[in-house]
Amino acid sequence: MRRLVFTLFLTLPFALHAAPRTCLVVGVTDGDTLTARCPGTGGYERLKVRLDAIDAPEKRQAFGARAKQALSRLVFAKEVELDCQKTDRYGRAVCSVRVAPASAPQGPKTLDAGLAMLTLGMAWWYRAYAHEQTPQARGQHEFAEAEARAKKIGLWRDASPVPPWEWRRTEHDTH
Repeated sequence: MRRLVFTLFLTLPFALHAAPRTCLVVGVTDGDTLTARCPGTGGYERLKVRLDAIDAPEKRQAFGARAKQALSRLVFAKEVELDCQKTDRYGRAVCSVRVAPASAPQGPKTLDAGLAMLTLGMAWWYRAYAHEQTPQARGQHEFAEAEARAKKIGLWRDASPVPPWEWRRTEHDTH
């Protein structure tokens, strides 16, 4: 048993770096986390996924429920392509998530769900992880957030929106 756990511990990171996988989104936890059902050897596996490069408001935070609804509209009950590069400290796969756009639901999965959340003003670009992005992706994410801010879309309507990482720190300090 110990050997099996050790083998899984060693192979999981490599499995996440494999080619993109096509999975069905079966749940949306919040504006940056979903659950996918992915085909695997011997059946299906459930995979908890954290969208890379963004941080959406927490459920109890202003715009938290709207962010969850926005991500749900984008991906829930749809096939997505997951390109996972790592796991986070909570064991979630950190992935770019691509889905077919609403204008072509049977077409190719070309819409980056994280970038769409930024464009909708429902998330922050997670600059702390910008070094993990390609220069092109950094530019796209930075532009999408700046554009939403300038247009006061979504959470940017708030006079002083609080980034989730600051909100979590404040909430943790008060409990």
